[in-house]
Amino acid sequence: MARILIAEDDEAVRSLVARALVDDGHETTTANDGAQALDLLAQKSGKFDLLLTDIKMPVMDGIALSLATARDHPDIIIMMMTGYADQRERAHGLDALIHDVITKPFTLAQIRGAVKEALTAPRR
Repeated sequence: MARILIAEDDEAVRSLVARALVDDGHETTTANDGAQALDLLAQKSGKFDLLLTDIKMPVMDGIALSLATARDHPDIIIMMMTGYADQRERAHGLDALIHDVITKPFTLAQIRGAVKEALTAPRR
């Protein structure tokens, strides 16, 4: 299946999403924030199919992470997550770079479905 990098500062959300995606057959790598995710992207030479990132995180937020990922690894599909309406609006300007923004809270079925759809959708 797919190699997915999950950047999320909330431990519970991060581990829950990772477990659900592993159960679906994906290989997941997790990061506590955008800076750690960027380091992992560099270490793995961008060998991920999908980046699933929270928008609001310490050190480096998901917007900065997404911009760097799109610039350095344009083949990686980018999805964002947020529980804040104002953060969703900030992501709206990145429509050309990101596949979707998932609103928190979400169910495991919703995140699994969104990931599946992102991985099978035609590339922009």
